[in-house]
This record gives sequence, structure tokens and C-alpha cells, in this order.
Amino acid sequence: MTELILPDLLGQPEGRRLEFKRELPGKADLCKTIVAFANDAGGSLILGVQDRPRQSIGIPEDELMAIEERISQLIFDGCTPIISPEMTVLNDEGRYLLKVTIWRGSNPPYYLKSKGKLDGTYVRVGSTNRPASEEMIVELERLKRNVSFDGEILPDIAWTELMLERLYELYLEKTGTACDASSLTKLHLLKTSPYGLHPTNALLLLSDDAQKSACFPYAKIECGRFKGTTVDTFIDRKTLDGNLLDQAEQAYEFVLRHINQAAVTEGMYTRTRWQYPIKAIREAIRNAVIHRDYSLSGKDIKIAIYDDMVEITSPGKLPPSVDFSRLEARQSDIRNKVIAPFFRHLGLIDQWGNGLKLIADELKAYPEIELNWAEVGFQFQVQFVHKSVQVEAQVEAQVEAQVEAQVEAQVEAQVEAQVALTNTDKAILACLAKGPQAGGQLAKRLGYSQRTGNFKKSVSRLMDAGLIVYTIPDKPNSRLQQYRLTDIGASILEEQGRQ
Repeated sequence: MTELILPDLLGQPEGRRLEFKRELPGKADLCKTIVAFANDAGGSLILGVQDRPRQSIGIPEDELMAIEERISQLIFDGCTPIISPEMTVLNDEGRYLLKVTIWRGSNPPYYLKSKGKLDGTYVRVGSTNRPASEEMIVELERLKRNVSFDGEILPDIAWTELMLERLYELYLEKTGTACDASSLTKLHLLKTSPYGLHPTNALLLLSDDAQKSACFPYAKIECGRFKGTTVDTFIDRKTLDGNLLDQAEQAYEFVLRHINQAAVTEGMYTRTRWQYPIKAIREAIRNAVIHRDYSLSGKDIKIAIYDDMVEITSPGKLPPSVDFSRLEARQSDIRNKVIAPFFRHLGLIDQWGNGLKLIADELKAYPEIELNWAEVGFQFQVQFVHKSVQVEAQVEAQVEAQVEAQVEAQVEAQVEAQVALTNTDKAILACLAKGPQAGGQLAKRLGYSQRTGNFKKSVSRLMDAGLIVYTIPDKPNSRLQQYRLTDIGASILEEQGRQ
């Protein structure tokens, strides 16, 4: 965790590594936060600070020692394995705050003693503490043993029967040497047991074998190009469910098909460039494929392209030591300890820690693109937002809303203006509610021997108000001309009936 000076610390939003409390929470809430921090990246709980609105309240100086002792006792009694908090008193212009720091634990999963491991393990998701699923608890236990899901063997699958042609082809292309059992073993794609060589989960994921789809039906990428800025209407969609080596490149190609190139003037010269930073997007897609959590069932990678952004969602939380808010720093934390080194061996990713810096560097040339990121449930999401397009969409939405409001206001004004209808007006509307009628026919139905002045005034008034219209508006004097009721006229007639 990066150490911040007090004003900066108090100005930070609550999140994965930071939480504010006005006073000491109850035992259950405190212990949930403590074990969630220990199971994740670590974090700090600041007591004596109101979060909304953010305001330093302080703790009475004579209560600090008792609160520290109380916290230590609650953690010892409520959490297991043992968690040792680090407590620091902070002085904010005479107001005392207590900072409780929890470091990333080396013996996960940590959980509430009262609930047990299965129900009492919590993890940090954004600024919340969430119960861990059984899959996540198993993943925490792997972290303790320093092993990864992709490195676990599949004893019931014969590796010699797997479809590995594409893997062999790309291996030869990228390394200049043929791939064999020895190569796969050195890269931990094959592992030895007393019963022989066995494929790992990673090797199956890198294959095109039918058993991959059977074992990992969710190890795929769903790509979609949507109309506008919502998911209501698909323009194009594609499911990529082949080997992982091809998935990343095919997803990147899908994005290129659905974003534009534009002319950019630089001094006397004009060049074309992509609408979005494509190297950064390619890196984000590769990161999603390489670092997603393949142990989570029922979740796939999703790439969504809207008019105003490209969005990449990957199953699994952000690895504990990676802080996406510090893109410039070289950071590396590998979830998949077999897949990631294999991609690097083939030269498909750069040296460790350069990926986020590559994204940060390319974004500098795209000031109109804003990078947003968030943990959405147990998934990590990155958005490349085109600010100018988003502003245009917002303006269009505002204009549409204004036009809609104006139309509604006009209709309301017409309705209000016509509330005091004469008896003749009402009779004309009632007759036309049965269907269009010619003027003479309408007059006779109302008991007039001919179209009198009173009748003509009512017709004229109703037409001016938009309650009735001609059926042949371009030829008002046509012998086939009739009058018909408008929607507004029908609404007013209905309202008059209710009155």
C-alpha cells in the first residue's frame, strides 16, 4: 500500500484498500472488513472520519488506548488465522483519528471464527466486503500454497490425444523450434506423476480439443457491437471459443472491424489514426485472456463496443498487488502461473510489469480517450471512453428531451385551451369518433338542414386547435373531403366523457 500524507488520505475515495468509519463498528462488521483486507491486497480502516459528507470528526484522546485494545481483542477473538493489525494515531488539526492497517495475509483464507471457513470468508470488492464463494476459497488456498489453477493436472485426460496443432504451429513460428513433450514439460504445460505425463488445465485451455469445451465451456470471449450507447440492439456479435492463443487475436480483430480511422492534422501533414488507442486495447484484451480467473464457472470474457466506448470485462478480481490507478508504475502479479509465462515465452506479451505502462503511454497520445476501470462484482472491467462522442450523445439526448418536453407542453396547452367546449363542439367530436365524415353529412347528423354559421364556427375552431383535421389536407375543396378526429381530439373527448 502506498503511504499518503493525511490530507491526501482523507481526500481519497473509499475503495479496495481504504474504508472510513465515524466510530468503531460492531464486532461482526469490523471482523468482516479485517478478513476481507487480509484475503485481498491489505488495506486501512480510518476511525473518526465521517464518509458522507467526508468530514473529520475525531476520537477523544482519552479513549484512544481503550479503542486500540478493543480492536486487538475483537480481531483476536473473531478472526482466524491470526491477523496482527498495525495501529497509528493521526492528528488532523487537533482531531485524533485512528488508522488500523491490515497487511495482505500470507496464510489465506482468513475468516470469521463464528461462521467457519465456508460461510465466514470475505473478500474485498470495491469498497464492500463480500462473502467468498467456494471457488474463491479454493483459490485463496492455492495462493497460500503458491500454486495456480491453470497448473493443476488433469489425470483422466491423455495429452497425446489433444488437438494441439495450432499450439505447435505458433510455437514453431514464434520460437523457431519444434514443440515436443520436453518443451511442454519445461513450460509446465505437462507434469509428471507416478503414472506418467499429464496435461495441466493450461494445456487443455490452449488446445482446440472438444474436451476443452466440455471442461471449460465458459473459457470464451463474447464480442458485441451495439447500436448507440446501450445493449438494446446488436449490430454484430461473435463468440470466440477456440484456443486461448487465437481468442485474444480474434477479439482484437473484431474490435478493429468496428472502430473507425480518422484523419489527424499535425502541422503541415495529415495522417490517419484509429479512433481508439489500439495498442492499449490489444494489451487490455491480452491481459483479460491471460489473467482472468479460469476457476470461476459460468463467467466469460465480454468485449462490448458502443458508439462512445470499448468495454472489456474479465472474470475474477484484480490481482492483489496490482493498482490500476498507478498505470505508470511497473506492476506485475500473475494469477495464471503457467499460461502467462507461456505467452511471454512466445513473445506475445512484454516483460513483466510493462503492460499497464504501455497502456498509460499510448493514452498520452489520445487526450480525448478516458480510461475507466472498476471491479464489478467478481469481475474486472476496463472502459476506453471517447469523451467527445459521449458528449455528442449527451447533447442529442438533451435535445430529444427538450423537444419531447416542448411537444408535451404544446399538447397540454391545446388541451387546456379546449376544456370549455361548446355543446356543438362536443357533438362534432362524438360523431367523428365513429369515423371520418363529410361536412354535409356531419351537419345533418347534428340536426342542421345545412351547414349554418354556428356549425362552421365550431368546425373551424376544432381544426385550429388540432382536434379534427381534413382527410385530404392537400385538397381542402375536394368533393371527397371529409373530417376525422385526431389523437388529441380523441383524448379530449374521452376526458370530457369522464367529467
